[in-house]
Amino acid sequence: MGNESLDKKILCETETADELEKIEMELLLEAIYRHYGFDFRNYVFSSVQRIIWQRIQAEKLATVSGLQEKVLHDRQAMKTLVEDFSINVTEMFRDPDFFLSFRRNVVPLLKEYELILIWHAGCSSGEEVYSMLILLHEEGLLEKTRIYATDMNESILKIAKQGAFPLKRMQLYTKNYLKAGGTRAFSEYYIVKDGQAAFHSFLCEDVVFAPHNLAVDHSFNEFHVIICRNVMIYFNTKLQNRVHDLFFESLIVSGILGLGQKEGIAFTSKAGCYEEIDSNEKLYRKIK
Repeated sequence: MGNESLDKKILCETETADELEKIEMELLLEAIYRHYGFDFRNYVFSSVQRIIWQRIQAEKLATVSGLQEKVLHDRQAMKTLVEDFSINVTEMFRDPDFFLSFRRNVVPLLKEYELILIWHAGCSSGEEVYSMLILLHEEGLLEKTRIYATDMNESILKIAKQGAFPLKRMQLYTKNYLKAGGTRAFSEYYIVKDGQAAFHSFLCEDVVFAPHNLAVDHSFNEFHVIICRNVMIYFNTKLQNRVHDLFFESLIVSGILGLGQKEGIAFTSKAGCYEEIDSNEKLYRKIK
């Protein structure tokens, strides 16, 4: 067999293997949706592929189909896979300029309301929620605000409810806080307990932590602010539009939408329904 024929044969076999793997992954995601109700079918394929193969290797399996069999018959394996899909990269006052812009541009608008409802969608372990609580406290808005903090990962919600984070992170979080316009000593907001920074309970008296899956669940209230940062970068266009429709339905007219730095509304189905408050920090106001 000549080199050219051999190359064609190898290429054909590679394409066949890639197509088979894609079929296996589609079947796995469909099975998860139909059996458990978690919908990962419209996540970006490269992210899905990476997460699934990491789990296959961790479970010492050989194929995607092998993982499908395991998660369908082992709820703990499924719980672990859901946690894999729940990307928990976060920190307090992450991207401080976002919070600084929120303080300067959004807080004056919120002062007009007697009651403020905020939804943190995809809240992860809660660091950004506590960041917002501190900001609202300093701006005199905390007592008239209720925050709903949601995530599909119920295990990570338990951590968020506790409001305690590793003490070793406080140096970074203090720097972020000051860059975000913080007006006090950051250490005033927590006590040190068992190597953790435990934030004072008065901050979260009006916070509801609850499970919510952006891929399948519906609107549950009308909000003045929705914050969903660095979540939709893992969604394909279809799912992004689904979530934007959900947020649009969940915001009052003049409500505020805050997204992550790599996200936006320009190419979504609701692009014409918002005006920019801060294009750099992805803060938008619903206008119709």
